[in-house]
Amino acid sequence: MGSRRRADRVSAILERVSGDGTIDAGELAREFGVSAATIRRDLQALEDQKLLSRTHGGAVALDASSELPVRYRVGHHREAKTAIARKAAALLPKGPLTLGMTGGTTTHLLARLLAERVDLTVVTNAVNIAAELALRPRLKLIMTGGVTRTQSYELVGPIADHTLTGLNMQVAVVGADGVSARGGLTTHDEIEAHTNATMIRRADRVLVVADGSKIGRNCLAAICPITDVATLVTDATADPAGVAAIRDAGVEVVVTD
Repeated sequence: MGSRRRADRVSAILERVSGDGTIDAGELAREFGVSAATIRRDLQALEDQKLLSRTHGGAVALDASSELPVRYRVGHHREAKTAIARKAAALLPKGPLTLGMTGGTTTHLLARLLAERVDLTVVTNAVNIAAELALRPRLKLIMTGGVTRTQSYELVGPIADHTLTGLNMQVAVVGADGVSARGGLTTHDEIEAHTNATMIRRADRVLVVADGSKIGRNCLAAICPITDVATLVTDATADPAGVAAIRDAGVEVVVTD
């Protein structure tokens, strides 16, 4: 519980500094009910990972376009992501299914929901999803090789691409850092984008799971155009204009409560 509380606190600190640009250590200590020394240790650990820069009495954000590691994104929009994962699970076909899954916090939550399904084959390049499913005796797990990308817990690059090229999937569930009508699906890293695009090309149908903060956003590397997506599952915080534009492009958009 202690480590969970710290993870949630650190995630909240990162979300705050990302949104406000600056944070005050004293205010954080009062808000979280911990000592100033505890907050200073949190800020020092985040600075060591180059996720913020400490100042006298607090910290400031670094490059706003930088990507937070998955372990710090788990607490962001947790309720929305859980609702999205549940809806995505309900939308998947019943019976035998070959399912591709990219990395991401929402796809990881979905993997936990699918762990008890039978007649399910999961193809993934995500290390955390594979760890979640590896010991489940009633499903088949296929994991790509590749080079680990620590920010997303994914295996990427030519080895991963080669594995995916030899497989066929009925549905690919894809996470993305940005989803928009203009930019399609985007992410921070071009090598990860290429591997995810390879999975999408090998799937009959693409289902994207993305919380509202991702809608209308365009990141550096393009994964695929929005027209490659059959269904997008998001939440009610998504920008209505962004959702409308995606619908106008012919994508089914499911918005959770």
